Amino acid sequence: MNISRKFIMVITGVAGAIVALLAANNNRDNRFFEISKNLEIYQSVIRELDMYYVDSINPGELIEGSMNSMLEKLDPYTNYIPESEMADFKFMTTGEYGGIGALIGQRDNMVVVTDPYEGMPAQLSGVKAGDVILSINGVQCEGKKVSEVSDMLKGPSGTVIKIELKRPGQKKTENIAITRANITINPVAYSGMIDQNTGYIRLTSFTDKSSHEVQKALEGLKADGAKSIVLDLRSNPGGILDDAVEITNLFVPKGKTIVFTKGKLKQWDQVYKSNRQPIDTVIPLAVLVNGNSASASEIVSGSLQDLDRAVIIGARTYGKGLVQTTRPLSYNAKLKLTTSKYYIPSGRCIQAIDYSHKNADGSVARVPDSLTHVFYTVNGRKVKDGGGIMPDIDVEAEKFDQISYELIRQYMIFDFATNYALTHKSIANVKDFKLTDDDYKQFVAFLKEKKFEYKLKSAGELENLKKTLSEDGLSDKTKDLIAELQKKTEVDIESVMAHSQDEINQLLRQEIVKRYYYQKGEIQEMLKDDSGVRKAIEVLQNPTEYRATLGKQSKVLARN
Repeated sequence: MNISRKFIMVITGVAGAIVALLAANNNRDNRFFEISKNLEIYQSVIRELDMYYVDSINPGELIEGSMNSMLEKLDPYTNYIPESEMADFKFMTTGEYGGIGALIGQRDNMVVVTDPYEGMPAQLSGVKAGDVILSINGVQCEGKKVSEVSDMLKGPSGTVIKIELKRPGQKKTENIAITRANITINPVAYSGMIDQNTGYIRLTSFTDKSSHEVQKALEGLKADGAKSIVLDLRSNPGGILDDAVEITNLFVPKGKTIVFTKGKLKQWDQVYKSNRQPIDTVIPLAVLVNGNSASASEIVSGSLQDLDRAVIIGARTYGKGLVQTTRPLSYNAKLKLTTSKYYIPSGRCIQAIDYSHKNADGSVARVPDSLTHVFYTVNGRKVKDGGGIMPDIDVEAEKFDQISYELIRQYMIFDFATNYALTHKSIANVKDFKLTDDDYKQFVAFLKEKKFEYKLKSAGELENLKKTLSEDGLSDKTKDLIAELQKKTEVDIESVMAHSQDEINQLLRQEIVKRYYYQKGEIQEMLKDDSGVRKAIEVLQNPTEYRATLGKQSKVLARN
């Protein structure tokens, strides 16, 4: 009996498929067995600890700690969210919480109001920046952490909270009753015209309201005569993917692929397109980014770059190309876990770190440039994957002098602004506000009164060197050299202050303006000295440079 070669090939293929299927089933059964076995062992360990450990244990804390340790081995974005933290999770996704509407900070062993939000219950009740929180509903706050005081301030909308405050410059304490409200933080921290033709939008997060607020801001700026737009995503950590897609859709035609995702399961593979009519596909657009622009910020900036729709200005972004999904757990808890990677229109994934390949010590590293791949924008410009979004135009972040950091860290600028607000009932509008030379002299005198200490980093290192030399028995041999070095590291504060006057003046203006015009005023003041914004305006006002940056075939038109 003759058997054809074709029949043999069919039989061989079927046999191979059956073997592969059996192997897959066997592997799956092995995995289920391993999970079941280890869960049973884990349960036994907890039971033995609870029964026989020498001291009483808190099983809940132990188990939650072990879950967190397990998840830390995967990536920083896969987290267990217990029911007790659901309010914070909701705030991250919606920008809403129940409370009084104020930022607080640690000051020695006390908690201080650093930033009341304009129009929120705290500000409307008379709470000011610099107020020390002494007690809440009769519970003393001295020695408590910021997180503890924050939990005490939060609560259901409509409930009344009684706060005892100590205000700088006043001997008596103040007792204020505040009715909590549903606090909604607008993700568009500020929008406005920054010159006659340029509109500016600062987006600080991607919540479920971001696309609506950006659209509202964009339409308002166009109504005010904006002929170009600056979208500021600097230090925006990201958030909801859908809103990133909708914000991109405001500027690109309907039907364009903005981002697509790929995961282990096919159900996580999705293509997100612009499915609405845009607001404006031709208005010149610049997007500002930096090293803290991540996730959804990189979807917007990367997609607009790949589609040659905007000039990206600033510094290389963070490089988070992982997508998280929340899964419901028992007892109202959730698991936020990484389910896929996202890819922008050119096909590149900008994830900078491969968490599946860790070093022996558990550390991870960025993907080296040598292992990145070249992709192309619509107009044929080269772009790369594996490490964030590289801007089309680099603008180096401004770095403050060391003394400025110390003035901020030691609350000198904050305290001076508090005193300034106590003695000045009002100031000029943000556009016209300035500090005089006399104001700066008062600040220098204030530092002396507060006994401000400022040492160079080298002075601290020198102290460490002296200790080491003493331990080695070399103090006598090196004392002349050490004495000479100490003289060189001594600081004349007045000369340092004079050298950094412009920079310190800038920080003082921002903090003072915030006392009168709150967060929006602070941003307006910061924009006066913003090198990234200056570069964006320069490019947007030069149609030739703008088109050249986007590629010779760019169809984006400049409006005059």
